[in-house]
Amino acid sequence: MKEKHWMAIYTKPRSEKKVAERLTNSGFEVYCPLQTTIKQWSDRKKKVQVPIFPSYIFVHVNEVERPIILQDPAVLNFVYYVGKPAIIRDIEIEMLKQFLDNDYFYDDVSIYQYKKGDKVDIIAGPFKDYKAKIDDIHKSHITLLVDSIGVVVKMKTKISYISK
Repeated sequence: MKEKHWMAIYTKPRSEKKVAERLTNSGFEVYCPLQTTIKQWSDRKKKVQVPIFPSYIFVHVNEVERPIILQDPAVLNFVYYVGKPAIIRDIEIEMLKQFLDNDYFYDDVSIYQYKKGDKVDIIAGPFKDYKAKIDDIHKSHITLLVDSIGVVVKMKTKISYISK
């Protein structure tokens, strides 16, 4: 059987969790990264889980299984890069899972020693041993680009977890 790879699929808006559930029930390995947020209606507030990447989920499939994925009514297509389905490395999916399963915050070390465009090594935490480029710096987070998936990941991390 052909080798499996993580691939991103594009779904209809607000269909990510349902698609992930259906594909999981069909026996596929699926990852739909979620975050908990508070939504407010006129009469109440409620904690809800929303996808981190709207309209995208990740599936671990081989070439033979790709057409089966496309049969789901809410799956629009695979994400393509240079004319081929984009393949996401296993390590990047693992790092994303570890990052979302943990809670990392800034400590008291000054963030002003870093600037936009700095190349840094991540020396601790779920992205340990990963090289990154600082896209932006805020008081509450550093924004890094995970290049092979082509999305920006906001990281709340201890400043001591990175090094120039």
